[in-house]
Amino acid sequence: MKIFYKTRATATGGRSGHTGLDDGSLGFDLVSFQEKDKEGVNPEQLFAMGYAACFDSALNMTAQQMKLPVTASKTSAQVGIGMKADNSYNLDIELSVEVSGIDESQAQTLIETAHQVCPYSNATRGNVDVRLHVTVV
Repeated sequence: MKIFYKTRATATGGRSGHTGLDDGSLGFDLVSFQEKDKEGVNPEQLFAMGYAACFDSALNMTAQQMKLPVTASKTSAQVGIGMKADNSYNLDIELSVEVSGIDESQAQTLIETAHQVCPYSNATRGNVDVRLHVTVV
């Protein structure tokens, strides 16, 4: 695989610690999703932000390749964490996409194709249930 970009982040203290990019450009205090009274973010929130941005980018690139006249798009990622029957933890993901400039059939084909291209989708495929929803606006 040809690598286009790499970054490195380091976390200390787990879900109640700190995480940040090693170059110092961005960092967050972490809190568990169970700690409602503390300030900070949790890993699922960070994953949701990254997945939403990555998928929306893949969607727009795919639209160009398919020559679809998408005039706007917005992707929301809802990420949950839960326990499987074997007592291991796993993520639950829902992607909701809004697109304009194309019809519903084109939009459905577009998000399914983008799902095959997006690196986050490829990383989760076969391991995490990712549900896709599309709305034409």
